[in-house]
Amino acid sequence: MRERERDWLCSRRAMSRSLIRRVAPFFAARIRDNNRMLNFSSVSALNQVSPSFSSESVSSSAQSDSPSPDAVHLTQSCIQRMKELQASESDVKMLRLGVETGGCSGFQYIFELDNKTNADDRVFESDGVKLVVDNVSYDFVKGATVDYVEELIRSAFVVAENPSAVGGCSCKSSFMVKQ
Repeated sequence: MRERERDWLCSRRAMSRSLIRRVAPFFAARIRDNNRMLNFSSVSALNQVSPSFSSESVSSSAQSDSPSPDAVHLTQSCIQRMKELQASESDVKMLRLGVETGGCSGFQYIFELDNKTNADDRVFESDGVKLVVDNVSYDFVKGATVDYVEELIRSAFVVAENPSAVGGCSCKSSFMVKQ
């Protein structure tokens, strides 16, 4: 009996290794494509920046009275939650949205609370709440809407709508981009 179990176990391991060998090139190619897209996006973002670039110039253009279709929008729920968080902090925090490779769909959203802006940031303000997006990430979230959701299993900031995404996971933390 032991010999049969050992044979069965060996065959299962061989099948697992075979599956990994078949799937690994697919995932490696997907990761390379995502990194290439991020690198291309960062180069195009840097090419769009003028030598006299400052975060104030981006901030003022993003905060104009007529909202741009490429602006990143905040829902009332997001604004309310940020005001609650700011009330409990001694210094004013901004919500930072970033994009990096990973997640189950290729790219994932990263949310952080931050108290400073960088030279390459775009600042979007709504009702006194600021959302900060770096230039590389901005190419992936143009026209997106950030929301705050409270569910049974979690409460989190999420990108509710993203015109640059063609699909993603059900938890809305990762997405695929249009090509």
